[in-house]
Amino acid sequence: MDLFDRLKKPVASAGAAAIPADVDDPGGHHDLNVTGARAEPRQPDEHAALRGPLADRMRPRTLEELAGHTARIGPNTPLGRAILADRCPSLVLWGPPGCGKTSLARIVAAHSKARFEALSAVLSGVAELRKSVERAELERRAGRRTILFVDEIHRFNKGQQDALLPHVEAGTVTLLGATTENPSFALNSAVLSRAQVVRFEPLDDDALVVLLARALADESRGLGRSGVTAALDVLALIARWADGDARRALGLLEHVVEEVLARGATSVSNEDVEASARDQTLRYDRDGEEHYNLASALIKSLRGSDPDAGLYWAVRIIEAGEDPLFVLRRLLIFAAEDVGMADPRAIEVVAACDHAFQRVGLPEGMIPLAHAVTYLALAPKSKSAYRALRAVQAAIQKSGALPVPMNLRNAPTQLMKAMGYGVNYRDPHDSAEGWVPEHYLPDALEGNEFYEPTTHGLEAKAAETLARRRRARRERDRG
Repeated sequence: MDLFDRLKKPVASAGAAAIPADVDDPGGHHDLNVTGARAEPRQPDEHAALRGPLADRMRPRTLEELAGHTARIGPNTPLGRAILADRCPSLVLWGPPGCGKTSLARIVAAHSKARFEALSAVLSGVAELRKSVERAELERRAGRRTILFVDEIHRFNKGQQDALLPHVEAGTVTLLGATTENPSFALNSAVLSRAQVVRFEPLDDDALVVLLARALADESRGLGRSGVTAALDVLALIARWADGDARRALGLLEHVVEEVLARGATSVSNEDVEASARDQTLRYDRDGEEHYNLASALIKSLRGSDPDAGLYWAVRIIEAGEDPLFVLRRLLIFAAEDVGMADPRAIEVVAACDHAFQRVGLPEGMIPLAHAVTYLALAPKSKSAYRALRAVQAAIQKSGALPVPMNLRNAPTQLMKAMGYGVNYRDPHDSAEGWVPEHYLPDALEGNEFYEPTTHGLEAKAAETLARRRRARRERDRG
């Protein structure tokens, strides 16, 4: 029984994805298998360019057309030259939706004599994966290579990823895996060691404007035959709404042009774009990298004492669909960890704002949330309590369960007192100052000073008091 036999797919499989079904194949070099059966090379369809969404029709066909990634994947880069020479290595294509990952896979197919097969990790299970590899092994014996494109490869579980490894390592398949998730977390280290990670950034506005202008002018695949025009500032507005996503940008352009034609006009205005785009949502995935990026930006802005940035990121993450209670939980943690002893009231303020939010709800609940964000940004900062916690945890891990000193032990019975429990304990309340120079740590840890106060905010006074008491204790020990 091989590894494939031992794997189980948690959900029912619906077969291989039809991602590459319209890859240009002028030379008939590609056997594009999308259903599990061997496919015949397609014949050109002169009407194909007029069907389907604009974003699909306008997919880049060459590296030159792949806007926004020239520095890393352009025809004059090492990877670009490898693709053009049909020497493409195994790749993990990592980036947000609509940035060109699938388009690059299609370009690789168009420049290769290898057989190209595609799977969707969402729809394909162990059976489809095994069949793909078996076909690749047969092709390899016949002297033909196979490029296996796996869309959303992060959806494969560890066992399924492991099943691919020997075949990638043996050269049975050249793997192209597309993912929106950080490969460091979503993919096995063994997979990453056998593939080059290509990072796709969201497209900038200039690159999107180039794509939009090309689509508006193209008469064979785009909207050139519509007769509709748009000024550069209008295209720039669409680009801003698209948030780095080419698919979203082209979809919005297509919708706006349809609306313009429906009312008998021939020019797109900013108002047309705003009217069509007002329901657009911000890019966000609660379980994906963007969730952690936005949360990180919020915390680092507060740590940097910037109320403007703190408010921006807090509102941004909520407007994108995050639960405001998640933000408030992060603020409670920040109040204890990053403000801490510099302003002990900070956690009380945030807890009150959290309570107020839950009593009031949205939209008015955003007011106490903004109060909490602003307060934390402006508060003095200290991580001394947090660092003391980590130091104590490390000491316990290192030293184990040390015995409680006899003078600190509870002595509820005469027998325990006779055994020395509680002997020589001095009650601080019996002192005029309410404090006595005593030792309270286990003997093996005596002399450790886990808490190191800062001089920030209210902690400065606490630092003076603690320093004075530590000196008094040391002087008493010296006799």
